[in-house]
Amino acid sequence: MKKIGFLSFGHWSASPYSQVRSASDALIQSIELAEAVEDLGADGAYFRVHHFAQQLASPFPLLAAIGARTKRIEIGTAVIDMRYENPLYMLEDAGAADLIAGGRLQLGISRGSPEQVIDGFRYFGYVPAEGKTDADMARQHTEVFLQALEGAGFAQPNPSPMFPNPPGLLRPEPHSPGLRDRIWWGAGSRPTAEWAAKQGMNMQSSTLMTEDAGVPFHELQAEQIRLFREAWAAAGHRREPRVSVSRSIFALVDDQDRAYFGRGNQATDKVGYIDAQTKAIFGRSYAAEPDVLVKELAGDTAIQAADTLLLTVPNQLGVEYNAHAIESILKFVAPELGWR
Repeated sequence: MKKIGFLSFGHWSASPYSQVRSASDALIQSIELAEAVEDLGADGAYFRVHHFAQQLASPFPLLAAIGARTKRIEIGTAVIDMRYENPLYMLEDAGAADLIAGGRLQLGISRGSPEQVIDGFRYFGYVPAEGKTDADMARQHTEVFLQALEGAGFAQPNPSPMFPNPPGLLRPEPHSPGLRDRIWWGAGSRPTAEWAAKQGMNMQSSTLMTEDAGVPFHELQAEQIRLFREAWAAAGHRREPRVSVSRSIFALVDDQDRAYFGRGNQATDKVGYIDAQTKAIFGRSYAAEPDVLVKELAGDTAIQAADTLLLTVPNQLGVEYNAHAIESILKFVAPELGWR
């Protein structure tokens, strides 16, 4: 068995070809798609977080709403950019959303990717300490967040509070037990995967890695997963870790599928630069008839090594089409590969 969910960037656009014309559309349709995939038997609804963009940016109201409207599926992010976050305020939001969802949150966090504006985190009031980078700041925010998730009190209570306090030091509330084990780090390289394992976080790996080893993307990603699991074992953590990978996969089962994705121009990996200094490899997409997809995906070693597959969805095509695309994978592809 493999868990299968979707990953949405939550784009909206005034383009006449978009069925998601506003932020309201993006949010409401995200909830509706999560409900639809739960009915289809899928396992998760995950959302990307991008600031200063016409995309989803404030995940916790959305996650809480989905938690209240669903009963079974995992609900998560992939990923929250920790450069922008107040870790204790985030802790309160995450705790509340997780309790509403009955303990189903799976929070992916990371240093983040290149953003829409230059050093956007500075507008949010966060500046790296002298001699530190924005990546250092993201990890420092993460350390505070993870420590506070343990639930121990650390704040000195007011001797004359407005309301009675429990005894001892206080912590942010509400606290959600078990959420610490459901934090994932979005790792873009092999070293960051090993770092995430040492911190006791699960790992998310996308269709981009910030290194090029001269091998196919799926092989490099499979090695990343292997190194993560080895580092996890060496760290002596008591529970089993989880690993997710994301892919664009479309089964061509009708004329609409073929019109949207039947051109087959994304069937190879690509190497390029995501900024002036960072060379990266981008994994291929998959779009073919189900029998062809089964053969191709059987050779994707990273998917085979992961316990969770997130299907990236073209959310601007609307809820009905995206539910159809996910159902096609669940019905025609997953059983043939032993995922169902």
